[in-house]
Amino acid sequence: MKNKVGIGIIGAGGICRSRHLPGLAKVDEAEVVAICNRSQESGEKIAREFGLEADIMTDPQALIARSDVDAVMVGTWPYMHCPFALEALEAGKHIFVQARMSMNLAEAKAMYSAAMDSDRVAQICPAPHCMKGDRLMRKLVADGYLGEVRHIYVRSLAGSLADPSLPLHWRQIDRYSGLNSLHVGMLMEWVHRWFGYAETVAAQASTFIGQRPNGTGGVGDVERPDSVHILAEMQNGASAVFLLSGVAQMATGDCIEAYGSEGTLIYELGSQRVLGGRRGDDKVVELAVPADEVREWEVERDFVDAILGRTSEPESTFYEGVKYMEFTEAVFRSAERGATVHLPLVE
Repeated sequence: MKNKVGIGIIGAGGICRSRHLPGLAKVDEAEVVAICNRSQESGEKIAREFGLEADIMTDPQALIARSDVDAVMVGTWPYMHCPFALEALEAGKHIFVQARMSMNLAEAKAMYSAAMDSDRVAQICPAPHCMKGDRLMRKLVADGYLGEVRHIYVRSLAGSLADPSLPLHWRQIDRYSGLNSLHVGMLMEWVHRWFGYAETVAAQASTFIGQRPNGTGGVGDVERPDSVHILAEMQNGASAVFLLSGVAQMATGDCIEAYGSEGTLIYELGSQRVLGGRRGDDKVVELAVPADEVREWEVERDFVDAILGRTSEPESTFYEGVKYMEFTEAVFRSAERGATVHLPLVE
């Protein structure tokens, strides 16, 4: 076997610069051998910034076909996740795609099916919001800290979209983002991990700022909602409420709260603190995350370890991506129809 896993990156944008390239630099067994961006200039700039000797390309298919590329990391917007994932798996490459797995459930299922027909590693980038205390939350819930889970509340409120003069973002354009809205899918990944899956979804979506500057002197339509409210029934019997908005000015901190027959757990997304209390306590208090249970950002290491066979599979699998894309699509269908949607979805 080669000394290093050859990595080819398609779309070395913000997330690659802030997380993946610094992360890969810490993995001795990985080498970025090729970068494919829209322009030669932007790729060369990335290579200089990180001191890489990678080949700079503008043809993603040519990158995928390279014999020295063992694994493809896709940093593009969701609209290209499915095509590149299918091409990479067909070519026998390991594949890593960003959160917001795909445009819709049909694409997610196609990606999952291709991964199941392959012996390659297929991983989705996990959302970072709840990483530090993830293992502690799973352990507490599994050990019965909450007792019977009755209520789950997810709050993700921000004012980042409140200024109507801000330009149209790719996440607000259907052809780039698909059905993904705000942080619905990424937060649902953590809810699934801790509390299981939903069985019904009733959603309301609103767009308060319908047009924005499009960057070319005109205006463009905002095609994804800037506010989503969801009521869901979970398979474990709990009721779940999701409040998400990008136009909530001066909102307080985001969190995931769970209330059960025996206790309460609150995860603060900003500070990544875990708060808890049990029947008879006066109030919730911070629960220290044991040092050996702190989950650090080692996503790139996890991907390479899975490729090298050191772990059976990464935690953020294509199957989990299908489940949160199913929830995302159910939110869209419910809001569109004004009706409760039952899961699993039937196409």
